[in-house]
Amino acid sequence: MKEARVREGRAHAALVFDGPDAVGWCQFGPAGELPNIRSRRTYEEGLREFPDWRITCFFIDRERRGEGIANFALREALWEIARLGGGTVEAYPEEVAGRKVSRSFLCSGTLGMFEKAGFEKTRKIAMHRWVVARRVSPDRAKHSAN
Repeated sequence: MKEARVREGRAHAALVFDGPDAVGWCQFGPAGELPNIRSRRTYEEGLREFPDWRITCFFIDRERRGEGIANFALREALWEIARLGGGTVEAYPEEVAGRKVSRSFLCSGTLGMFEKAGFEKTRKIAMHRWVVARRVSPDRAKHSAN
């Protein structure tokens, strides 16, 4: 279903395939396309301006977790954002260092994964949830994932 929506241009996502099967994705889009985020009320209290793009959700097939698919999907989403003109990108990951976390909290990614991808913490919006941001330059040159 996600693949069909992306192919029809009704959603943005970096889809990760193993052969014909989608094994993961990273959902992204303009802030207006993805208005609902966890801890939204707290997020909006300190909001100065909306980002150009949001990364809001990851899905990784249960059998394929731990293989780096989320990192790959994030890198591909950032490449696609650059191809689409770049801008400020925000995400809302969970801080997991030093504690066990239910997988239900990890659908928005981990703080460490985003920091490794060049994102910086901008503010805390829940006990273990951060707003992270980075600037992505427009770049239509070469694709870095190949």
